[in-house]
Amino acid sequence: MTHPQTGTPGAPQNPAVQSPAPYAPGGAPSRRGFLRTAGAVGLGAAAAGVLAAPDALAADAPAVPAPGAPARTRGTRPPVRTGTALDRLPHPLVIGHRGASGYRPEHTLGSYELALELGADVIEQDLVPTRDGHLVVRHENEIGGTTDVADHPEFASRRTTKTVDGTVLTGWFTEDFTLAELRTLRAKERLPQQRQHNTLYDGRWPVPTFAEVIEFADRRSRTLGRDVWLYVETKHPTYFRSIGLPLEERLADQLRRSGYAGGHGRAILQSFEPSSLQRLARLVGNPRIQLLDAAASQPYDFTAAGDRRTVADLVTPEGLAWIAGYAQGIGPTTQLIVPTDKATGRLGTPTTLVADAHAAGLLLHPYTVRNENGFLPADFRRGTDPAAYGDALAWSTRLYELGVDGFFTDNSDTAVLARADFWASHGIG
Repeated sequence: MTHPQTGTPGAPQNPAVQSPAPYAPGGAPSRRGFLRTAGAVGLGAAAAGVLAAPDALAADAPAVPAPGAPARTRGTRPPVRTGTALDRLPHPLVIGHRGASGYRPEHTLGSYELALELGADVIEQDLVPTRDGHLVVRHENEIGGTTDVADHPEFASRRTTKTVDGTVLTGWFTEDFTLAELRTLRAKERLPQQRQHNTLYDGRWPVPTFAEVIEFADRRSRTLGRDVWLYVETKHPTYFRSIGLPLEERLADQLRRSGYAGGHGRAILQSFEPSSLQRLARLVGNPRIQLLDAAASQPYDFTAAGDRRTVADLVTPEGLAWIAGYAQGIGPTTQLIVPTDKATGRLGTPTTLVADAHAAGLLLHPYTVRNENGFLPADFRRGTDPAAYGDALAWSTRLYELGVDGFFTDNSDTAVLARADFWASHGIG
């Protein structure tokens, strides 16, 4: 199957992908179609390598009930209420991390398209600015590893060394290019050694603007018959504000102009820097998620302001209560939920973060679940090749059982299938 705008093949590697379940009038997947696919998964489709119909699983998923209605998640903790449109999304949530970056070069329309075809509820964007103030979608402002800029002799002189958030980097940076110049570049795979099959698509797609991603989401919402949500990160906001290219005002303006702003808009906002989310809270009412790195690390705005708190301080009950004053959830690394042993790589004892965050009224959307051994805890690896697939289904299921409200994944189909197993095992549906 090929989408007319992106030319993206429909399914990676697995020829057993089924057709979508029957659709009800108005374009929404039918309840019968959802129950059929969920039941098949519960009876062993995962072991047979069959992928349940992603649109049915994503659109008819159990969500938070209306006020006064009984919870639909029998046998599990009821989802946290946020008072926003988030409450209408499936639970747990499948977040396409930079799209379907396990199968296509990240942050391309092809990657986003495939993530939706594989059942992602939400697709993620990382925003950085151009020299002339446009918001474009790249994992980092340094683009040597994600575009073919090194192959353009006309930009050889743009290669430079900068310090971004205290880290010295050498390469090419979006803030040194106009949008017109960036449009001459093509995206490529960031991890070619681990994802060699992704290099097949090097050069196929350009670097998208955020405005183009919104247009894509609107178009796919109409063709899928369900809302496509965006999960938007401000990258290095303190750095960009220091060089006269602040992100928050540009993002808020774009959300307002496109109809995505507000508590019931279809965009979730995220950042590693609390001050960025606090600024966004004053500009637009969209739900906000505080990203959290390793326990010993500091948000860079804390470093710049001389605030001595670390992530370890923020994941205490007191720190979580503080976050709840400006955000509806947290996006912690999985290590903050269940650490791994440094020597063996095996999982240790889960922390109390899930329970503590929920007690503070916060959702948890940890990052990042990937299929490859090199990204999995040792408990779920198969063999010694870091690029080979391990048991990502079991790792995904473990996170669901620990009580997370969804997670970022490079492989949406794996998360959707594990979620269907999780629902079936708890009698959900």
